[in-house]
Amino acid sequence: MIDQYNISQLTEIDAISLKQMLDLQEVILVDVRESREYATEHIVGSISIPLSTFDQNLIENTGDKPLVICCQSGMRSSRASQKLLGNGYEHVMQLKGGLSSWKAAGFKTQVNRHAPISLFRQVQIVAGSLVAIGTGLGVLVSPWFLLLSGFVSCGLVFAGVTNTCAMGMLLMKLPYNQRTL
Repeated sequence: MIDQYNISQLTEIDAISLKQMLDLQEVILVDVRESREYATEHIVGSISIPLSTFDQNLIENTGDKPLVICCQSGMRSSRASQKLLGNGYEHVMQLKGGLSSWKAAGFKTQVNRHAPISLFRQVQIVAGSLVAIGTGLGVLVSPWFLLLSGFVSCGLVFAGVTNTCAMGMLLMKLPYNQRTL
């Protein structure tokens, strides 16, 4: 459980300030997105420690340098920051708006064009394809195929409500999603 004291300690930093501090090597930037996300694109100089396996012991002795935690939009970095604050780290900041704000400010990222496309896009492609196939077969072959479209739509609603996606978990196990080039 996160206590209220630690929540009030969390400082957000904007992309412009972070860029200046990184250029002067005044902070350590920790990216808590999953390995495949980091492999696809990340801020140069950041350290990857995914939130799903987050271990503060992986962060080297920072001396007096503050830690800046980032993710895609700010949700995961907030959780990681709270863990660090709860375990005694005093100089922890979060990149406001995450990697999205960094790119919106016009700053460059290191992009790996050979990394697999995002899991979210893969789910969209597979779910959309299954709905289209189920609808087409339902019209052309048998109305029973419409159940496929209904099943996929129910799965998407369930995924949205529970914030878990069975299709995403299955796609994650495919060999091309295991690479973290």
